[in-house]
Amino acid sequence: MNRPLLFRRARQAGFSILELLLSLALFVIISGAALSLLNGAQKRFQTEGQLLSSFQEGRLALDMIVRDVNDSGYPAANQVLAATPVTGYAVTPVAWSPPSPTACAVGVCLSPGDFDLILEEFNPTTNTMKWIRYQLVGTTLLRGTVDKVGGGADPFAATAGVMLPYATNVMNNPLAPQKAQINAAYPGTFPGGAAVPIFTYYCDIPNQTPGLCTGAGGSNLANNIREVEVTLIVLTQQPDMQTRKLRLVTLNGRGHRVNPNQ
Repeated sequence: MNRPLLFRRARQAGFSILELLLSLALFVIISGAALSLLNGAQKRFQTEGQLLSSFQEGRLALDMIVRDVNDSGYPAANQVLAATPVTGYAVTPVAWSPPSPTACAVGVCLSPGDFDLILEEFNPTTNTMKWIRYQLVGTTLLRGTVDKVGGGADPFAATAGVMLPYATNVMNNPLAPQKAQINAAYPGTFPGGAAVPIFTYYCDIPNQTPGLCTGAGGSNLANNIREVEVTLIVLTQQPDMQTRKLRLVTLNGRGHRVNPNQ
């Protein structure tokens, strides 16, 4: 006896157990691959985000330093009356410590130095001068400002109590183990294991273009500084999320003393 057509069609519908298992296996494989790709993309996004954040922080710090160097030294001493207090004009764009009747030699002074810079800048709000200082302590770049003090005061001491964190993870002069790690990830960052100065100074040399202050002989004086080259090595807060290697950026800029009368 023949079965109804409807019943025969019902038996032909659906999947076998083997087909279901194969489909499930394919689904698991595809889902796993998609999740793996998504996880990798998320880690790359986090890493690049940290790198961008470190770059932006370093760039803002670098731009501020260069701007302060460019604005330093105004008004010039020969633009004001002799009776004007020293707090009303810049003796020199770059202040030095310890103060003395003769200018400090770069590399001998406490400041200016490889990781310490004090500038004299005019404050138009008060019509007086102020000292602006940048100093690297460990891996934190500090910044502070204070009204200039007369009477031969030491700007190094006057600014010591106003320094505040300005940029973090600045790796120009880290501990030896950190230098080794960075050199392994970025060969040549610290040539010979030596620290990388944040501030490099170029001094006025008679009848010549400005040259490195340390090689300027008798012109190697803080009040002869014409340009300041700035180098910041900034490390991300965390290593690469995928490779676990350190990530850092190196930023460079140069400030030029625009007041030629100093």
